[in-house]
Amino acid sequence: MARGEFERRRAALLALVGAGNIAIIAGAEQALRNRDVHYPFRQDSDFYYLTGFNEADALAVFIPGREQGEYVLFCREFDPQKALWEGAHAGLEGAKLDFGADQAFPIAEVDKVLPDLLQNKRKVFYPLGRDSELDIKLLEWIHRVRKLSRSGVSAPTDLASLEHILHEMRLRKSDAELGLMRRAAAVSAAAHARAMRACRPGMFEYQIEAELVHEFASQGLRAVAYPSIVAGGANACVLHYVENSAQLRDGDLLLIDAGVECDHYAADITRTFPVSGRFSQAQKRMYEWVLAAQAAALAEIRPGAAWNLAHDASVRVLTEGLLDLGLLDGEAADLIRDEKYKRFYMHRVGHWLGMDVHDVGEYKIDGEWRLLEPGMVLTVEPGLYVPADCVEAALDLRGVGIRIEDDVLVTESGYEVLTAAAPKSVAEIEALMQAGD
Repeated sequence: MARGEFERRRAALLALVGAGNIAIIAGAEQALRNRDVHYPFRQDSDFYYLTGFNEADALAVFIPGREQGEYVLFCREFDPQKALWEGAHAGLEGAKLDFGADQAFPIAEVDKVLPDLLQNKRKVFYPLGRDSELDIKLLEWIHRVRKLSRSGVSAPTDLASLEHILHEMRLRKSDAELGLMRRAAAVSAAAHARAMRACRPGMFEYQIEAELVHEFASQGLRAVAYPSIVAGGANACVLHYVENSAQLRDGDLLLIDAGVECDHYAADITRTFPVSGRFSQAQKRMYEWVLAAQAAALAEIRPGAAWNLAHDASVRVLTEGLLDLGLLDGEAADLIRDEKYKRFYMHRVGHWLGMDVHDVGEYKIDGEWRLLEPGMVLTVEPGLYVPADCVEAALDLRGVGIRIEDDVLVTESGYEVLTAAAPKSVAEIEALMQAGD
């Protein structure tokens, strides 16, 4: 992402923080996997959103109106030995030249420098309660400033949530962000199509997962947005199944929930398709109800529409479907009121999507469902899950789980499905899978 994008974000944040106040946020730490081996580093989303700085052991400070510079970055100093073993890193000069910091200090000196930056500030914005180490450090720094009161120095008196203002910023995506999300969506859609083409009875779930990862990496995107769900048969009824070890059986469905990241921005797609390449009549009937529920939910997405309308639409259609499939009995209105559908449809129809797969942003404002706005991105993912021990279900529906999920941008006039390239209709899926036979 271009440097100017981060500069615009910082300028917006500084305006919201306001003169006389200060904002502090720490980056992610390198997580140890075992002994001297670390997990692949992934920067904290909030920190990256403001800085673009993708190194561990860093802390950013934002001080509106400060003469010496409004953006201060603490990071590791350049280490030639580390560069030899692990590769290039910014150091203090790079923090300024490449990442736009007005001043840069060694992270080892944060205890020495930070209290000076807190002097005569009224309010501190930071991620309240998210980083226990930062919580403790901040109180220590404020206490040290308070000791200077006899010399006319004042200490901050208020702590405020940085996340509250920052997450509202992140909720509305810029053109640059949408470009990254479209790229992640396109590569993820191609991976789902690849999985459909490769799938055969007798393969194992992990072999299909390998097809997904191959497509991600071959297109230059190596970071999955979340652990891939590759769930054959009854495993699809485990909503966050990630074992991916079972053998795929002829006659079963395969549910794949997988997406890749592009420069920290996620895609999130679910498709369900027959292992053999053809839906049975019972599977097709159930699948068409889930697809109809998604269409009804999508029809509710537009600027000014309340967040919950899409979910309510999916509930109405899926309840009718459950009656048609013989899984529920009674009047639809009564079943919805009593939430009887939740035995088979237990999750919401979607969530925010962005730098985090379950992205930030409030769903309600002052107790009311928030209204959708252009630039917001959400998933739409209705599903039906019939437990294997469901005696009310016909035998060919027991242990069947179906979810259909797309990534959707709210536009000025309605919506855009970012993941439309992933085959979704029964005809599209069957044609693609049989083309390779």
